[in-house]
Amino acid sequence: MAKIAAESRELFNSKMKPYKETIDKSYEKEKNILQVISKDSSGVAYKKFLLAEEMMYITTLYLAINNLSVELIATKNTDALNEGRKALYKSVIYLEEIVTNFIDAPYSDYEKNVAEIENTPLEKRYFTIRKLGLAIRLIKDAYGENTKWKWAFIELQGRFATVAKNMLNMKTAMKDYFDPRSPDYDTTVYYIRLIKKLLRQSADGYRDRYELSTRRIDDMRLAINYLMALRRICILTTEQNEAEEIKKKIIVWKEKLENDQKKGICK
Repeated sequence: MAKIAAESRELFNSKMKPYKETIDKSYEKEKNILQVISKDSSGVAYKKFLLAEEMMYITTLYLAINNLSVELIATKNTDALNEGRKALYKSVIYLEEIVTNFIDAPYSDYEKNVAEIENTPLEKRYFTIRKLGLAIRLIKDAYGENTKWKWAFIELQGRFATVAKNMLNMKTAMKDYFDPRSPDYDTTVYYIRLIKKLLRQSADGYRDRYELSTRRIDDMRLAINYLMALRRICILTTEQNEAEEIKKKIIVWKEKLENDQKKGICK
């Protein structure tokens, strides 16, 4: 039995090697791009967009290593999953550096940031966001339901929702959203639906984390901020009934937080 285990481990290490080599090359590529950025300020946003995509690619390689581990030695490779999770954070951070991490803010507050990637087509942005969302879900699923990182993923998913929203040129999107003749009509509609879904999930996620884990005031405030961001989108898309329902929920959640503060059951 020990011999079989040793052979399986040896086979795993052998098959893992090409993935590790590719990961090392990707991190070397990141290092080189960052060096270029430090010397040349032109096109920084596009370079960081590339870095964000490179981090997503690295995550898929770590996921492949974990899958190999499960297949060959019947155990999760937590080191690979941890490194993949860190790469996802780096991906989100690079996108935040481009389009800000503003949750509930008028588009004018970060419009100049979005303009830095104006030559990146809407379809490309939408595809990148979907790819990042898939990578987050795959990493989360690989960890499993009982992972110690369960509540930490709420933050990652929230920050992901924020950059997904902020990467969209709202001025152009609102024109295309209401114009079925626009070539970007379908993509814009799907993108807006995705943003709304992500914002709603983030609001519920932070609310759950507050109720079931941390009891931290800032978690509940973030939940409310995500609701407010969602309502802002609904107003822009003239979904007045939904905007009104969200407004009512915001009031209820604010009252809940105030009552919890008065009772001293939050921190």
